[in-house]
Amino acid sequence: MQYDARSFFAQQNTMSWFVTNLISAFLLPPLNLLILAVIGLFLWHKRPRIARILLSTSAALLCLFSTPFFAGMLLHNLEGEPHVIDTHKPIADAIVVLGGGTYFNAPEYGGDTVSGAGLQRIRYAAKLYRETGKPILVTGGKPLGNTLSEARQMKQVLEQEFGVPVQWAEGESDNTLENARLSYPILKAAGIKRIYLVTHAWHMPRSARAFQSAGFEVVPAATAYTTSYQTDLLSFIPSAAALGSSRIVMHEMLGMAWYRLKSKM
Repeated sequence: MQYDARSFFAQQNTMSWFVTNLISAFLLPPLNLLILAVIGLFLWHKRPRIARILLSTSAALLCLFSTPFFAGMLLHNLEGEPHVIDTHKPIADAIVVLGGGTYFNAPEYGGDTVSGAGLQRIRYAAKLYRETGKPILVTGGKPLGNTLSEARQMKQVLEQEFGVPVQWAEGESDNTLENARLSYPILKAAGIKRIYLVTHAWHMPRSARAFQSAGFEVVPAATAYTTSYQTDLLSFIPSAAALGSSRIVMHEMLGMAWYRLKSKM
């Protein structure tokens, strides 16, 4: 019965994650812009003027969001000024690393392991550990129902490949809010409230808000800032990668708006 209960709740969490991301897909590019264009085509004969406005708006926004220069500006604005950690004077008592997704069924590693984004985060966490000596908590569950939690994946890579010990692994959370809420009692039991929070720079504003709301004192330890070698003609030519960057910004903005709405309920 215990196994069946765990399986049931795991399925519920997976379904909740799926529904949340399905709804967000309709609110984010490119799907929201495609829907706008489809509505324009549907109205082409009945409301040609409105149809032209919708189609023009859809095409213009798609082009704008796909422009590397514009997408880069959006990311820079979201990330804010870089947070430089003075590791010679540690001001937090633990390092918390947020999961960054899974590289599923990796043939060269014999199964699930951390994604590229997750690897960027644990690389920086390993650096912080070596320079501060503060214990590490990794957090991330199984939002897609994978057998190995993101926390377990990060723990394995940190210990086996980076040679860095992981003190705690929180493997039940499926989103950033749950990362914060489920990590808090673990560190509270250890007498820890002030943390270095490790995640991507574009994810830091929302993550810091979630962890502060959970009761932590947060020292942002962001990584993977948006940088570029130079600005040239290619910076103004639309690309799929730039569209993905714009989507990240809009996703984070929607997330922060949702947090504010929930806090008022």
